[in-house]
Amino acid sequence: MLRDSGQLTQAMSSTSSPTAPAAVHRVPILVGLLFGLAGLGSSSAAIVLPVLGSDLDVSTAVSVWAISLYALMLAVATAVYGRVSDLVGIRLPLVVGVGLMAVGALAGALAPNFGTLLAARLLQGAGAAAVPTLGVAIVSELFSGSAKGSALGRVAGLAAAVGCLGPLAGGVLEGLLGWRFVIALPMLGILLVPLLWRAVPTTGSGARLDLFGAALVAATASGVVLLVQSPSTGPVVAAVGGTLAVLGIPAVAAWVRRRPNGFLPAAVIRNAAVVRSAVAAGAVPAAWFALLIAVPAVLVGQGWEPWQVGVALLPSAVTGLTAPRVAGPLLERVGPTRSLALAALVAAVSMAVASLGAHATSATLLVTAVVGVTFAFGLGQPALMEAVGDAVSDDVRGVALGIATLFFLVGGGVGSAVVGGLGAVLGMPAALLLLAALPLAGIVALVPQWHTVREA
Repeated sequence: MLRDSGQLTQAMSSTSSPTAPAAVHRVPILVGLLFGLAGLGSSSAAIVLPVLGSDLDVSTAVSVWAISLYALMLAVATAVYGRVSDLVGIRLPLVVGVGLMAVGALAGALAPNFGTLLAARLLQGAGAAAVPTLGVAIVSELFSGSAKGSALGRVAGLAAAVGCLGPLAGGVLEGLLGWRFVIALPMLGILLVPLLWRAVPTTGSGARLDLFGAALVAATASGVVLLVQSPSTGPVVAAVGGTLAVLGIPAVAAWVRRRPNGFLPAAVIRNAAVVRSAVAAGAVPAAWFALLIAVPAVLVGQGWEPWQVGVALLPSAVTGLTAPRVAGPLLERVGPTRSLALAALVAAVSMAVASLGAHATSATLLVTAVVGVTFAFGLGQPALMEAVGDAVSDDVRGVALGIATLFFLVGGGVGSAVVGGLGAVLGMPAALLLLAALPLAGIVALVPQWHTVREA
């Protein structure tokens, strides 16, 4: 249900005008659409990589960087928005983020060469990063209890459905108008901001932002993704990625000790429930982003047209729409930890099926795998947000959700990097099977938390 009347009145009074209850109940739909449009930055773009690469004179393997760098920036900037929202409220960073997403999409659509496209994709990802954290923060502010779980489930399900329609939209648009219109699709997100305006809180603590801590986290996450995808680009990228990761991890740990209330508050980063939940959930988008690239690559390689791949993936869009009907009641019944474990298990099985499908070039197996991962995404994302939101105090909830989303989306960057980098070396079936191990590791990470839940 909605929060008690005092809290709701406070949330409403923080906006420029009163928010009607009916408008509040539309928020999950609007946020889900915004999520989905941000997701189109990957799902629709992935389908046109071969055409895009040919037009800009790069190989398909190199063109995967257009997805990986977008996912990387989406991940590393998301925690920044979470912290900024704690300081200044949600409205300003949301407007800035969606604005950057639209500008980046437009710049990418007009890019004369691949280097310019990559720069535009980085800008687009930096803007789109506002959506996951701030969208969840809006929903968490307006809903509580079982209603919050249901609302987050609707957000995730609608986002997954729109994202799954990305290949179809991308294939159709590419056939009719060209790949540049596909890259421009996320610009539509700017149209949703006025509809959310009245429901978005505007107040924050006014504290300072730890920019150096944010830079350390961004550099470390970048190093991990660059290192994983380096097989497709050579030793220089591997050296840069390895250096950033090796130096960044101890540097982040030292900075947290020095600044316990900085960008990564010690109260959040040392919270076992937050870390375990984020690690477990991160395997789900790894599977999702990997299949966004792998399935079109395999099927187009067998002579499929992009729009045919999009049609084949329609069952996953249906799954995305129906997943909230399961996610909300399941979260209420078994709790976020068990829901995360189930999502990870479904993702692991789905990646094993995808590996078989890539080996046998079976469209049926590949589509089945995408359906499974879509369900896992629709369950895992709201379960992560609820687990983290319940584990921290209100004053750091925004940054905690941002850090959790960072882990979640870094997983997406790793998934696309494995397919783009290791897939060229090990083969697509082996790369997908390797990714099946990540959700299993996530389940292992949840075991201590599972026991704690049972004791409680």
